[in-house]
Amino acid sequence: MSDRRNAPGTGAAPPAPGTRTGAPALPQEALEIAAGYAFTGPALDLGALLWDGTCLPDAQIRVPLTMLNRHGLVAGATGTGKTKTLQLIAEQLSAQGVPVFLADVKGDLSGIAAPGQPNDKVRSRAAEVHQPWQGTGFPAEFLALGGIGHGVPVRATITSFGPVLLSKVLQLNQTQEQSLGLIFHYADTKGLELIDLKDLRAVVAFLTSDEGKAELKNIGGLSTATAGVILRSLTAFEAEGMGDFFGEPEFDTAELLRTAPDGRGMVSVLELAAVQDRPRLFSTFLMWLLADLFHDLPEVGDADRPKLVFFFDEAHLLFDDASKAFLDAITQTVRLIRSKGVGVFFVTQTPKDVPAEVLGQLGNRVQHALRAFTPDDQKALRATVKTFPDSPYDLEELLTGLGTGEAVVTVLSEKGAPTPVAATRLRAPESLMGPLEAEALDRTVTESALHKRYAQAVDRESAYEKLQPRPGKGPDEITGERRPGKGPDEMVDEGERGGEAPRRKAGKDEDRSVVEQVVGSGMFKSLARSVGTQIGREITRSLFGTARRRR
Repeated sequence: MSDRRNAPGTGAAPPAPGTRTGAPALPQEALEIAAGYAFTGPALDLGALLWDGTCLPDAQIRVPLTMLNRHGLVAGATGTGKTKTLQLIAEQLSAQGVPVFLADVKGDLSGIAAPGQPNDKVRSRAAEVHQPWQGTGFPAEFLALGGIGHGVPVRATITSFGPVLLSKVLQLNQTQEQSLGLIFHYADTKGLELIDLKDLRAVVAFLTSDEGKAELKNIGGLSTATAGVILRSLTAFEAEGMGDFFGEPEFDTAELLRTAPDGRGMVSVLELAAVQDRPRLFSTFLMWLLADLFHDLPEVGDADRPKLVFFFDEAHLLFDDASKAFLDAITQTVRLIRSKGVGVFFVTQTPKDVPAEVLGQLGNRVQHALRAFTPDDQKALRATVKTFPDSPYDLEELLTGLGTGEAVVTVLSEKGAPTPVAATRLRAPESLMGPLEAEALDRTVTESALHKRYAQAVDRESAYEKLQPRPGKGPDEITGERRPGKGPDEMVDEGERGGEAPRRKAGKDEDRSVVEQVVGSGMFKSLARSVGTQIGREITRSLFGTARRRR
């Protein structure tokens, strides 16, 4: 392996296959496979070739750094070593100066920030694959959805999350999804900022009220009954404690692209263990992160290294029960984000968990062992074999016989062509293979610059406050209380909630210029926000209906 700690972003090629290093010559078949992995540029070292049950350390299996934005798949049955493979790849990307995002579903990837502990298993594996192992910690940021669990809170506003992703979270059907899109359109055009769930509920409640039914008719195609279904879904969703995930300050996905002062890429670990019982939510949130990156990043074409490599764990949850329109949006996002320098690795149990349109775009494959205990397992095994190029291995037999930490690999060469299929004994991660101690984890989180930026939730004026009922119009449909309020066309800013300054006296106002008075007025600020919302959000909604954040 190249000296990653001293020279991030560089990598020396191993000896050419068949070079005399004091070891026996490789068998001809193994020599042909190894020749497919003899790259000249920077590459990640995955492990050593397995042939006829023997580990051949002179035949190193590698993946070119330039090809890691061509996406990939890490698959295999539970307990076969997928998590350690993610850790191994993430370490080497970080050492090469590439930022990494890891979805930590089981809560055991936080150890990447601490040096690994040598033991007999690690020493044995390192010796088998000729790995110069040295315990090393890597620069890491720890994130948590909505602040549930350890980590810096990751939130999104309802406006930027958009109707398509939210429909999947709410399990709406196609008609209801389209109706939710119309509701977002209405909020955009009226300058009603949707920050959290209560804002969206307020807009839907207004549209279904006696006062708002006329507005509902103007939208077209949105029935009172469908709006009522959406309102009930939102209410149930919030009652389940999902409100923490939406709000401000919204997480800026540009934070995922940072490097550490020593030049290594930052590893952003999103803890999902605390929300494992909400799989539809966290898988959709991961897609929002990708969609937001897609919005903001410029085209770079074929770069010498990725800007970010994104590992999407439990990928099957994203595709379960997804509409055709949703799958089409995923497919197009994955296809196009490559040219923006982002590589996406889907992590799941079998390739059949990923739709064919997406699977066809995954050029790098690390397939751990599969089980074939049932007829369905055997069918999945045969389907997996068909997704690999022709090889001299009996893949059906090989894939059921691989041990933990072994995998079948094929990647894209520096020329973009698939490499030969290679059974591989993988290297051992050099960071801690297990969770970081809670005290050390909490200390890392609180000392992070991101903690100061995102830890404290903010609730500013938005659609909920603007849609409080007008005097004499009846009880507040959200809280049941009588409070003065405004309709969507009578929005007057009264200052930020919680920090409102006393009104100036008339004499003081007279001392200011007319321009200062107009620009400083609440109406002007509200109008500016409304115009900004209509131009900046309505027009720039993406494939997923997500909206570009105003930074």
